[in-house]
Amino acid sequence: MDATALIALFTSVVVTFFVIMDPLGTVPIFIGLTRKEKVNKQKELALQAVLISFLVIIIFALFGNQILGFLDISLPSLQASGGLLLLLVALELLTGKDAEPAKTGDVSVALVPLGTPLLAGPGAIAATIIFVRQSQSVADFVTILLGLVVVHIILYLFLRFSIPVMRIVGRGGITVATKLAGLLLAAIAVQMIVGAIAEFVKIYS
Repeated sequence: MDATALIALFTSVVVTFFVIMDPLGTVPIFIGLTRKEKVNKQKELALQAVLISFLVIIIFALFGNQILGFLDISLPSLQASGGLLLLLVALELLTGKDAEPAKTGDVSVALVPLGTPLLAGPGAIAATIIFVRQSQSVADFVTILLGLVVVHIILYLFLRFSIPVMRIVGRGGITVATKLAGLLLAAIAVQMIVGAIAEFVKIYS
């Protein structure tokens, strides 16, 4: 594949994953889940979430087809389960039941729901598998990996620099952002579940 085609593939990967992983939409959710943490811990959680997301995506890039095939799991099943998990998190944000995040542990917050399924969710995993299936050479695969690295750097920058915003808007602003994030996350979760149901209908009809 020539340089122009590789650049086009790189651009496609970056744009696709930027849209799917939605850094702008993730920021208020990150603020809502980490608002009671100290600044240094928030920075640590931002880095952990992005690293976990990258690790999950890389694992599925390398072994995604084999993992899903071995466990006999379809992409719609993965999408539905991710949607249900996000819906539970959204309900906690909306009802304020996340008032004591220390009970779940900091690493758990970075792992679920930030790292996965919010960042490395079913959509990102499915896109990863599709891009890898379409790659025809080592250069294609390396280009896809570079695109994923760039996207995760952008994600980290969005989360990292949302922390000063948290200090500016104050507790009242964060509370409002948390409720809006819960509503947004609930809508995303329902859309994921509806999409999975639609795929099930196509498969089994």
